[in-house]
Amino acid sequence: MNRRPVFLITMLCFGFAFFYIPILSMIVYSFNESRLATVWGGFSTKWYVSLFSNRQVIAALILSLKIALISATVATILGTMAGIALARFRKFRGRVLFSGLVTAPLIMPEVITGISSLMFFILLADWIGWPGQRGFTTVTLAHITFSMVFVTTVVQSRMVQADQAIEEAAMDLGSRPWQVLFDVTLPVIFPAIMSGWLLAFTISLDDVVITAFTTGPGATTLPLLIWSKVKLGVTPDVNALATLMVLVVGLGVVLAGILMSRADRRRDADARLAYQANE
Repeated sequence: MNRRPVFLITMLCFGFAFFYIPILSMIVYSFNESRLATVWGGFSTKWYVSLFSNRQVIAALILSLKIALISATVATILGTMAGIALARFRKFRGRVLFSGLVTAPLIMPEVITGISSLMFFILLADWIGWPGQRGFTTVTLAHITFSMVFVTTVVQSRMVQADQAIEEAAMDLGSRPWQVLFDVTLPVIFPAIMSGWLLAFTISLDDVVITAFTTGPGATTLPLLIWSKVKLGVTPDVNALATLMVLVVGLGVVLAGILMSRADRRRDADARLAYQANE
């Protein structure tokens, strides 16, 4: 009877070890004194010092953060609108086509998405003369296109689970549709919206394939810079850079979890107060 739990725990530990031991080893070797990434030469933080003085890395980091912030925000707005439409408006002309267009990038390889985006921007440049060159704008638009799909999926699944009777009750009490949207619907699905934004931000921040097709000279993002460095061999400064990225993403996830937990507790408290007031 105990064999199954032991087997599951063993496989769970093996899975965690498979994913996290390489990350931990990368973090440890980011403090390596030696230039060789696989030979321990003593503890040192010199690679972090040299990393912060590297203008190329700082410029790539700032560019990646700008693209990720803008693309995640726009994708969250568009994805939330699409998710609400698919969940609440079950029957409208072109719904099947719209749903297919929304979910297509989920199953489409990134290479195909990157080539399609590249061809689209080339055709636009031939037809209307825009964009003049590929760079920040084209990468941001491409990231919005494929990250919006993930936001739509998350928001739609949350909208399907939400109780529509609350929205109907608000409308029966005299609220207009826009008031119901901002006062009832959006607060209910806020955790899903936040999760979608974080997912879109993370996907945009570490994308390589689509960015490589849609970027141009002078617009090197941080993942592309790391990829170009890794081609010449893994060095401790790359380990230091990746360690900082892991730290930032980890802090972001923890902060988002705290904010969503507080929002859930506040919403539960408001629901209990409303229930007590109606008794």
